[in-house]
Amino acid sequence: MIRETEKVPTIYLKKLHGSDDIWECRIQFGPNIYRLFSFFDMGKMIVLTHGIVKKSQKTPKKEIKIAETYKNDYFRRKQNG
Repeated sequence: MIRETEKVPTIYLKKLHGSDDIWECRIQFGPNIYRLFSFFDMGKMIVLTHGIVKKSQKTPKKEIKIAETYKNDYFRRKQNG
């Protein structure tokens, strides 16, 4: 789906408000809805950090902070080569 369209519907990929450019990929498999946290590298590559099975509508702030930590670490490592 993502490769076949230029704009991914928000049902599958959505920017999390109040975050440092963290995005949420949504996947439904059977009765479960999985949330994969991610960010973009140079606008072309999406980097997935971690995922959860989301039980409520609200995304836990703790999970957003974890994704932001992974993002910062990723770019720090990339910069230091």
